[in-house]
Formats: sequence, C-alpha cells, structure tokens
Amino acid sequence: MDIKQEVEKQLQVIRRGTAEIVPEEELVQKITRSVETGVPLNVKLGLDPSAPDIHLGHTVVLQKMKQFQDLGHQIIIIIGDYTGRIGDPTGKSEVRKQLTEEEVIANARTYQEQIFKILDPEKTKVVFNSEWLSPLTFKDVIELASKTTVARMLERDDFAKRYQSNQTISVHEFFYPLMQGYDSVALEADIELGGTDQKFNLLMARNLQKEYGQEPQVAVTMPILEGLDGVQKMSKSLGNYIGINEDPNEMFGKTMSIADDLMMRYFELVTEVDLDELERIRQSMKEGTNPRDIKIRLAKEIITVYHGQDAADRAEQEFLNVFAKNQLPEDISRFAVPAESIWLPKLMALCDLVPSTSEGRRMIQQGAVKVDGEKFTDPKGEVVPVQDMVVQVGKRKFARLDVVS
Repeated sequence: MDIKQEVEKQLQVIRRGTAEIVPEEELVQKITRSVETGVPLNVKLGLDPSAPDIHLGHTVVLQKMKQFQDLGHQIIIIIGDYTGRIGDPTGKSEVRKQLTEEEVIANARTYQEQIFKILDPEKTKVVFNSEWLSPLTFKDVIELASKTTVARMLERDDFAKRYQSNQTISVHEFFYPLMQGYDSVALEADIELGGTDQKFNLLMARNLQKEYGQEPQVAVTMPILEGLDGVQKMSKSLGNYIGINEDPNEMFGKTMSIADDLMMRYFELVTEVDLDELERIRQSMKEGTNPRDIKIRLAKEIITVYHGQDAADRAEQEFLNVFAKNQLPEDISRFAVPAESIWLPKLMALCDLVPSTSEGRRMIQQGAVKVDGEKFTDPKGEVVPVQDMVVQVGKRKFARLDVVS
C-alpha cells in the first residue's frame, strides 16, 4: 500500500463517527508525515476523575482512542488528578465542588481499571497532570494566564450564560481550560480528543501550543451519546445509561430498549464493528431485516467488549427465554420477608426493585409491576408474601421471596 492509500485508510477510520475535526487539513498533514517517517502521533485524552464509574456515553471517545491505537499511534491518557481538584466547569451553571486529593486518587484508580477494558494497557501511556502542573511557580502561573484574555474566556458558553445572569464565576475556574491546554504543551500533543462540549478547551490548547512555540494540535470532537430515552445525553443522574460494569443480562435488556433509529449510531460510536461490517448492517436494515435481530447483534457486540463472548451468548439466551418465551430468569435474587401483609411499594423497596416507595407507587401506576405473573394496579395495595412468590418490576427486575416466621 503506498503512502497516499495508507493516509486515506487512516483518515477513513478517524472520521468514523466524529462530530468535527479542527482543522482537518492539518490532520491530513500530520498523518502523512507520520506515515512517511514511521513516527507515531501523540494522541491525547484527558480524564478528570470526578466520578468513579464509566457508562457507554464515556466510552465514545475511548473507542476513538482505540482506533488511533490500532492505527499504530501513541495513546496518552491523562488522569487529571490536578485539574480534577477544581472540576471541569463545562456545562455547569454554578461553581463545582472541589474534590479532595483522596477522592481524586480513588476515582483515578477506578478509571484506570475500566479504560483498559477498551484500550490495550501495553500500548497505552497513562500520566497524571500533577507531574507538570504541581511544580509550576506562581510566576509560571501568571505567565500562563497572560496567554489569554477574560474576553476570550467569556466566549465560552457556560461562562457567558453565568456572567449574563449574574451568577458566580470563581477566578479559579478560568484556570481549568488553561491547565487542560497546558497538558498539551507538556506532552507536545499532536491530536486531542474530547466530546463536543470540550471544544473550547481543545482549542485553548491549540492557542497555548502556538504561544509556547509548538506546532498546534488537531482537535477531534466526538458526539454526545443519547441515552436510552433517545433524547437526553446518557447520564447516571437521568437513569438512561448502560454502565460498562453492569451485569450482562441488564446490559442486554437495556440495549434492547434503544429506539430503532438509534441502533446505527450506537453501532458506530460504542462497538468495535469495522467499517465494512457497519455498511453491511446498514444495508440489511434498508432491506427490511427485523430491527430486533439487529438490536440483538448490537447488545452482543457491546457485552462482548466488557464481559466477553461467552457472557454475551448467555445474556442472549436469557433474554430469549424471559422475553421471547415468557419464562422467568434462572438467577432471580431471593429475599427473606415475614409472612405478614405488607404494602407492595415497601416490599419492592426492601427487595431492591426500586430505590424508594414513591418510585414503587409510580411503577405500579404505570402498570409495570407484576406479582406471580399478574399485573398489580393498586398503588395503595398490600400483598401477603408466600414462599417463592415472584415480584417483577418492568421487564428486567425480579425478586423471589423466602417467607420467614
């Protein structure tokens, strides 16, 4: 394969699913130089360990990093143990609570365990930005701050909105994009990845690299993945997420609830299916293949990444048994309860089927609760537990009762 073909092949992979490449002509130049010289590009992704668990929405940029890694480039994961103490103000309407050093370290450790479910640890460089940010003197910080202006900071959408509505903006928050940008200077990054909400920070890094006499990085932004509701971004707080550490059966059931028109977006952004196979799946949809069959393939592809092929096969069989054949799952959790009448929402909460009795009432009102296969419709109603009674909430949550005297 000649140089031009290799460059085009890499660009095709890199463009997959991206929202924007800024500027693309510079990416072409960098890839061409890398192919000609055999020197891999430094591809950077910063992770601020503000939350310990990763869901599929977080993996969109990690999957793109994996693609760069497979193309032979140097992947650098920055654990923002220093910036994480401030907290990224992106998308926030108020000052972020600063994390303690202990919280940051604990979250960082969890992040490292989870990212290697996608990336090859042997080919991934993991660094902590306290390594170069902590030694900066106050003189260094003043010099860094002099590289931009308050007006430029207020171009950032979240800062602009807070300023216009007279909400507090702490001075230390301005240092977040400066520090993230300085990460690129310290590592001499060629490319940085981030979500579309990170564009300001990524472009700040380009400006700082120019100020420090470096060739500026190319910013590659990835879309924000919609959650299971198909509308809002995937978020734990909204409950519309698929966690990568969740039980395979739970992951399978959640994936099957994704809207049909989002299937290809999920295939493209969160699976390792190659471009040719993506096109075949897309074509099969046009030819009328049952969306359920395609969604089963999607669920298995996702589960395989995080739990392996065997777990994906078992989750498929469990799904078909429970939903297609209307059977109960084999591994229903058992809960010991007294043999006395109990308000059903309270029983559901005791069995970890709902987080609260109010949520239990809501699920009953929605017609999502069954007791021994019969729909339960009275949110004020009680039941008398009997041995092996099964309480079901929605399509995927079950509890079997052990009655104790």
